[in-house]
Amino acid sequence: MDQETTTNTNDMPGIADRLSQATQSLADALSKLDGQFTSLHAKVDRIIAAVDDGELQASAQPNAIVQTKLAELEKANSDLKAQSANARRKTLTPMVTALLAKEGVEGDALIETPVVEKALAGLSIEQRIAVKAELARAGILV
Repeated sequence: MDQETTTNTNDMPGIADRLSQATQSLADALSKLDGQFTSLHAKVDRIIAAVDDGELQASAQPNAIVQTKLAELEKANSDLKAQSANARRKTLTPMVTALLAKEGVEGDALIETPVVEKALAGLSIEQRIAVKAELARAGILV
């Protein structure tokens, strides 16, 4: 046991030196980590400040673009609706034109309901409805 104590006593300065080096290495690593944490924290604070300051500008610009596009699309939609209203059928089928011609009515002029009733008197109810619907679709029936 004497020999173990001697060996341990001889190794003590080496062990203490290694422990001292390990402690110093840990202190250096902790110091580096603390510096990195401080640096990252400062960067995060700058990013947060930039987002807070630029938030209204960033959200206002795309919103304005969207509003402009929306206005353009609504205008185009209303233009197309106006065009479709003007593009209704203005011609009549030959059968309807022939029926109206028998009564002396021109097919492309505005026709009043009593004249149509008189012209269609010889037709069945289904045929009258079909002719009146076609005249209304063509915009000729008043």
